Amino acid sequence: MIDIVQKITQFNAGRDPERLEMKLSKMRENAFIFLRATCHLFYERLAAGDVLNQAPATWICGDLHLENFGSFKGDNGLVYFDINDFDEAALAPCTWELIRFLTSVRVGASSLGVSPAQAAVLCQRFSDAYSQALSDGKARWVERETTTGLVRDLLDSLKQRSRPQFLDSRTVLKGKSRTIRLDGKKALPINEAQRTKVTAFMADFAGHQDNPEFFRVHDVARRIAGTGSLGVDRYIILIEGKGAPDGNYLLDLKHARPSALAPHVPIAQPAWPSEAGRVVAVQRRMQAISMAFLRPVMLEGASYVLRGLQLSEDRVALDGWNGKLRRLEDVMTVMGQAVAWAQLRSTGRNGSAIADELIEFGMQERWQPVLLELSAHCADQLEQDWRQYAKAFDQGAFKSLK
Repeated sequence: MIDIVQKITQFNAGRDPERLEMKLSKMRENAFIFLRATCHLFYERLAAGDVLNQAPATWICGDLHLENFGSFKGDNGLVYFDINDFDEAALAPCTWELIRFLTSVRVGASSLGVSPAQAAVLCQRFSDAYSQALSDGKARWVERETTTGLVRDLLDSLKQRSRPQFLDSRTVLKGKSRTIRLDGKKALPINEAQRTKVTAFMADFAGHQDNPEFFRVHDVARRIAGTGSLGVDRYIILIEGKGAPDGNYLLDLKHARPSALAPHVPIAQPAWPSEAGRVVAVQRRMQAISMAFLRPVMLEGASYVLRGLQLSEDRVALDGWNGKLRRLEDVMTVMGQAVAWAQLRSTGRNGSAIADELIEFGMQERWQPVLLELSAHCADQLEQDWRQYAKAFDQGAFKSLK
């Protein structure tokens, strides 16, 4: 029997105490947040039988769930909807990606007011869309002009957003100067040693760019974002951009840790120059277009991912289904297609299967019902783990980590 307290304590050791306390408290709220925060536990729990391990090897984001899709502006200036988190990226059987997503649908159903029977319908819809898109063998992408429903609502809403509004939500404007808003929700104060470290890094980084002034630092803070990564060394950086106050840009600088999935995958992982190199390389392979400023960097000998923060970043408002299951079914179709397209883009790279193998797998029918049934068992196990965690949390088992 897995000791939940021990596993979570070991995995989160060494994180920033203030943000780690936020993570542990959020995990107590419900099983879906617990799932998002314990990718390492999910794959350790996973009974990797033949239906999973005999599937073609592909590049996967490693932590696919309902909230790991979103909108963003690509480095070509256009807005996309795609998978958007690759911290746990690894080479694995393609079914490992699917089982985590399907489990998230079942676990997250109650938070959305979706019944278990309706969740099963959504899982089937995702599985069908993935299978069909994979068997087609063509790596497409989601377009605002052709998509519908809640995804279209999200992409349409982005047209109403402005950079000044975005900056005002994250910064404080005094005269013509901005500083990062330290609201305890998205940003926390930084100590002088951290500020000096990040500012010096950015000065060196800027010196190697075509326009060094663009990257001149105005302010730095500790960033609060995500769930599983809370407590990992992470900063939000306000830079000059195209000029203060409303041409300023925001950057995210995040420490890249080893994939929580990799130790459990029955496939040898290729060597990478750094963990950030792995994250960025797989993201660039799997996304149709990746976001601006995305790159691996080194900060005092440690590996970090640098990227831009954008007004175009957002998630689908799934709670807007308003009792009309078809609206959620449409989202499942888009997400299933997006996963298949991402896997097709990364075929034949560093040990991943070629497109013909994925196409053949998509045409098979025997794996779908087995995978759907397994996801129900995984959801039950995760609910049990969350209840065990909640009881331990209430009894103060994690006070030493806070």
